[in-house]
This record gives sequence, structure tokens and C-alpha cells, in this order.
Amino acid sequence: MATTDLVSPNAIIPAMKVNGKKQALQEIAGKAAELTGQNEKAILEILLQREKLGSTGVGNGVAIPHGKLPKLGNVFGLFARLERPVDFEALDGQPVDLIFLLLAPEGAGADHLKALARVARLLRDPETARKLRASNGAEAIYAVLAMPSASAA
Repeated sequence: MATTDLVSPNAIIPAMKVNGKKQALQEIAGKAAELTGQNEKAILEILLQREKLGSTGVGNGVAIPHGKLPKLGNVFGLFARLERPVDFEALDGQPVDLIFLLLAPEGAGADHLKALARVARLLRDPETARKLRASNGAEAIYAVLAMPSASAA
């Protein structure tokens, strides 16, 4: 599964303005609802429930909020770069500025985990994270996510 199978160019927010974790989750839930046709409140509730288990801020300014939706057809990804880093209660205590949302159908056990592992490997790569932070606009960010090294991650 390539990173481009998870996220499309219209699922990239290059400069999201938020003041905190909850607002970031609300914004990405809204955009995900718009793109998937799913209920925004249901998406947000799933993300907030997951955050209660422990922060999805994985370190180095990266968060990977994720969850499963009963009526979703396939694994869906959305990438957002924040204009200003926010406290995400990340494992390393660092503020987050790169967020990759992953939503999966309820029955997508292995696919969900594979997608999560792929995104985590990709965003943990310091060079990829640097390029994502330096890219201007959604197309440039998508190009970084679509790079062969990103697909091999």
C-alpha cells in the first residue's frame, strides 16, 4: 500500500490555523467528513475517544490521530501542516505541526495497522519531515508524500 493510496491531493491542508489539539482535531474531522461523506461529529468523537487512550502525538512534531468508522468504504488519509505548532500531549513533550489523520472501515484490521505503520515510518524519517515542513502548498506536500522513498517506507 503506497502512501498515495491513503491520501489524495485534495486531502492536504498546507497551512491549518489552530490554537490547540482539540481545535486541530475538529478541523481535520470537518475536512475528512467533507471528503468522505461521513458524519463530522462521529469522526471527531472517534478521534477524541482514541486520544483518551493516550496521545497520538508520536514525537518530533508529528501526530497520527486515527480511528475506525462503521460506514467507511476504505482506508482514508488526510494530511495537515499547522501554521504554528500546538501542544498535542505528545510522547516526547514536543509541540506538533504535522498531522496525518487515518480513518479505516470497522472491519479493516490488518489494513488499518499496515497504513498506520507506513505513515509512522514515513513521518518519523527526519528528512521527510523536514521536506514536509519546507514545502509550499498542497501540491508540493503531496509530491513529498508521493516520493518513491515515501512509498518504500
